[in-house]
Amino acid sequence: MIRLFYNLLMPVGFLFFLPGLLVKYRNRGGWKSTYGERFGRFSPQRLRELKEFRGAVWIHAVSVGETVVALNLVRALLKRRPGLRVVISTTTTTGQELARNNCPENATVIFCPIDFWWMVERVFDIIRPSMLVIFETEIWPNLICEAKNRRIPLVLANGRMSDHSVRGYRRFGIFFGPLLAKFDRLLVQSEADAERYHEVSPRANVTVCGNMKFDQEVPEDPGDPGLEACFGDAPRTVLLGASTHHGEEELLTRVFNDLKAEFPDLKLVIVPRHAERGADIAAMLDSKCVRYLRRSTGKAAESPVDVLLADTTGEMLKFIKSADVVVMGKSLAGHDEGHNLIEPAMLGKAIVTGHVLRNFRFLLRVLKEADAVETVANDEELVPTLRRLLADPEARAALGERAKAAIGKHRGATERTVAEIEKLLK
Repeated sequence: MIRLFYNLLMPVGFLFFLPGLLVKYRNRGGWKSTYGERFGRFSPQRLRELKEFRGAVWIHAVSVGETVVALNLVRALLKRRPGLRVVISTTTTTGQELARNNCPENATVIFCPIDFWWMVERVFDIIRPSMLVIFETEIWPNLICEAKNRRIPLVLANGRMSDHSVRGYRRFGIFFGPLLAKFDRLLVQSEADAERYHEVSPRANVTVCGNMKFDQEVPEDPGDPGLEACFGDAPRTVLLGASTHHGEEELLTRVFNDLKAEFPDLKLVIVPRHAERGADIAAMLDSKCVRYLRRSTGKAAESPVDVLLADTTGEMLKFIKSADVVVMGKSLAGHDEGHNLIEPAMLGKAIVTGHVLRNFRFLLRVLKEADAVETVANDEELVPTLRRLLADPEARAALGERAKAAIGKHRGATERTVAEIEKLLK
């Protein structure tokens, strides 16, 4: 009955969802040539290719961050079971491109269908998966119910539930409670996540496996972002605003202008979380009268600039590696959800973030307990915090080394997740 009600309302909800979907499709880069798969449309060639993957384990991620972790899981699973076949699905074009560029042998990549029942059924008919593994927060009713109706083992991997999310799930507990109980395993990141899932669905089968993002393999040399092309060859200190959201770019630009007089070699790189916001951020930079280069234009700077607006995708590791101080987004200028701090920590960078991080509280606690991160209680604290770090290269280096060591102590979630998946495969 609940699924019927959902399917009656889904077309209405999709009308509100569609404009945003089209804007993202137009503005984001990534792989788009097979985007029709989002609507259950597969070319004859793709159908022939996917016929070879019938009975595969279907692993679904969303965007770039989840796809990186999903690929690590696939490699670990194939290492334990070399003959296994895997289908990886993503939602975004950027995640699709990443998966296609890094897909191991015995695996293939598709777009996940939008959660209309007939689209979902078509993909299940094509793949006939032996298991469905869904990453983190992708609770789509038709996807879940179809797997259960076909008696396919169903796993949520690297699951998390924020304080904000749990309130919404509890409010609609009559819907989400039974839905979460359909999973054979809910493999979650922390004890706090386990408690939240049980609040929503007391019957859910929840196991704490840890956060697989701690197991990410970050290359020692992720590539050169070519900062000389915009900043010139002179010595520089790079301040990186990583995965920024609305309001944070303006805050960082203001802070940069305040500190520039004290630190003449200071340069600012802004990497917005959503590259399609590039035009709005460029307009803000114009209003601040700063010399900047917009990376998405592909143009070189006629003379050295002070700010690089990196409104592109898939280059974050390059910019983190080249930075001296990383300010992580979605934690300042009124935001407190936070973003994943693991990549800058693994690369041994000095990290500055807001003091709450509702979506990454466990990770923040790990770093704070190791004195491996600088947190600011409000936007006004950002200037003195950065001033102290910029003035002391040794303190920056030590902070980054402590962050790298703290992350190393929490590895192993991927192996625990593989072990749980293997129990169901047997």
